[in-house]
Amino acid sequence: MLEAYTIKNMYDLNETIAADLFEGATYPWEVLSKIKDFIAELGPKLPKDKFEQRGEHVWVAKSATVFDSAYLGDYCIIDEDAEVRQCAFIRGNAIVGKGAVVGNSTELKNVVLFNKVQVPHYNYVGDSVLGNFAHMGAGSITSNVKSDKKLVVVKDTQSDDKCETGLKKFGAMLGDHVEVGCNSVLNPGTCIGRWSNVYPTSCVRGCIPDHHIYKNQDNIVPKED
Repeated sequence: MLEAYTIKNMYDLNETIAADLFEGATYPWEVLSKIKDFIAELGPKLPKDKFEQRGEHVWVAKSATVFDSAYLGDYCIIDEDAEVRQCAFIRGNAIVGKGAVVGNSTELKNVVLFNKVQVPHYNYVGDSVLGNFAHMGAGSITSNVKSDKKLVVVKDTQSDDKCETGLKKFGAMLGDHVEVGCNSVLNPGTCIGRWSNVYPTSCVRGCIPDHHIYKNQDNIVPKED
């Protein structure tokens, strides 16, 4: 079992409006197929004094800032004090947390962004879950489909443990406070534990433990206190 990459070890569920989505799941990727239905159920229950409905399945907090040029696709919740900047493209099935930033030309699809997440500059985030205060540097992306189109397997290269996900589309699971450097590519099935950092221009595959620094595939080192 990939114990380090379970929901309880990667995320503070107090830091998302979608906490109930994770109920009954062990691993965060198990919720990817449920995001759309969860939004459809939660949206009508959101307090009308704090949220306004902008489409059949689109709810935006009144305190959020959404620029006119941003696109909000179907099945979308933008939580309080979030900022969706110019030309952001939220394709759908997306939950953007309190105080989160979705930057210019950033694209989201089938994702949960916890509170205070920042994807502020030219990012692509698809079929992924990003924990509280996770940050993706400019140009960094989640690659969510393998080039051979096979199902994604999560592999812990340090322990040789693995998990068959049964998913063809699976981007990355970022724990709370993860920092991803500019122009990095997170390959399908990447999991990064809490408080870990990824060097800029990295090509990441597999799992990175919490409180570690990813320099390259053969150089993943513990953080110093």
